[in-house]
Amino acid sequence: MSATTAPRTASAAPTRQARLARAAVAALFLTNGALFANVVPRYPQIKADLGLGNAVLGAALAAFPLGALLAGLLAAAAIRRFRSSRVAALGIVLLAAATLAIPAAPNWIAFGAVLFVVGALDAIVDVAQNAHGLRVQRLYGRSIVNSFHGVWSIGAVLGGLMGAAAAGLHTPLAVHLGISAALFSIVALGAYRFLLPGPEDAERHAEAPDLAAADGHPAAPSAPHGGWRAFSGAAVRMLAALGVLAACGALVEDAGASWGAIYLSGDLHTSAATAGLAFVALQVAMTVGRLTGDRAVDRFGQRTVVRAGGAISAVGMGAALTVPSVGTALAGFALAGLGVATLVPAAMHTADELPGLPSGTGLTIVSWLLRGGFLLSPPLVGFVADLTSLRVGLLSVVLAGIVTVVLARVLVNRTPA
Repeated sequence: MSATTAPRTASAAPTRQARLARAAVAALFLTNGALFANVVPRYPQIKADLGLGNAVLGAALAAFPLGALLAGLLAAAAIRRFRSSRVAALGIVLLAAATLAIPAAPNWIAFGAVLFVVGALDAIVDVAQNAHGLRVQRLYGRSIVNSFHGVWSIGAVLGGLMGAAAAGLHTPLAVHLGISAALFSIVALGAYRFLLPGPEDAERHAEAPDLAAADGHPAAPSAPHGGWRAFSGAAVRMLAALGVLAACGALVEDAGASWGAIYLSGDLHTSAATAGLAFVALQVAMTVGRLTGDRAVDRFGQRTVVRAGGAISAVGMGAALTVPSVGTALAGFALAGLGVATLVPAAMHTADELPGLPSGTGLTIVSWLLRGGFLLSPPLVGFVADLTSLRVGLLSVVLAGIVTVVLARVLVNRTPA
């Protein structure tokens, strides 16, 4: 049966193996979100213990995205050598072990070096768990990858609450991170035995090697004949577009994390407690969007959902900046988070389905470009804010929404069935 006439089987019940693998991947996403989130609430104590100023602390913290950016491109080779299941599960154990070195850091240089290693491991684990999640999605024949990212957000909230509680109880940092590392390592190792066996391409359909073309993909090549060389030009163009889309998602997320509280407290003169709600509003809305996004994607397709989300982000934040108030600002950040909820998973899905690329390569490159967006976004917005105002700098969220609407056409619209 040809790729264009193959019936969709999304209504078929998943097998027990697929259900167990889905639960195992969700557990990996949860642990990955929770591990480093345990560290973030302890930053004030680390700063005080090491006697650091704000600038020096910022330099040390920058080592995390730098490590992720430099090591992220190694993920594809690691996946091909050891399989995504091993890299994801055992990588989380190594990541947990690396966090144990944080309390032992004697100065900011050592602290930054530890964060560099943690960031590098996190980047590789992130690609591997997404690669395995997409394997499971192929078995389901419908979208489930957004729910994994929603579970990651839940894990980040859980880890943040654990860290805040440990800080409030004055639990020694070494004890706190030891408990966190042991707990989430056990979860990751328990999940490993339920992950899918076999090679990374085991679930791909031999009769439909080019899903993009089968789905009427506007930028897809016609058919794979010559591997890398036959698709190098099209692959580069597609990866560039997907990388820009992923970076747009990073920019919107970072707007809430890096600038939300500053905008509310500085431009709108709110209290510190109220200012912190900007990040909460964006994260909660994004989590809700990811947990409900798979159903929307299955019904309307990824392109439609991402385009609508980009429009929601642009209009929501644009209205909030046009009529500045606490209420409109919080609503604007919430709509921005909701709008980009499915953007990064959609870009990763399309990258992983690009024909003519070795397993994990497209996903690795887009994930790397995503982390580049996280690294470049804060100085970009800050530069514009210094030249004009933060209110103008946050127009970057509106621009990201518009770019998303334009570039969403490159996305694979349907999940393989």
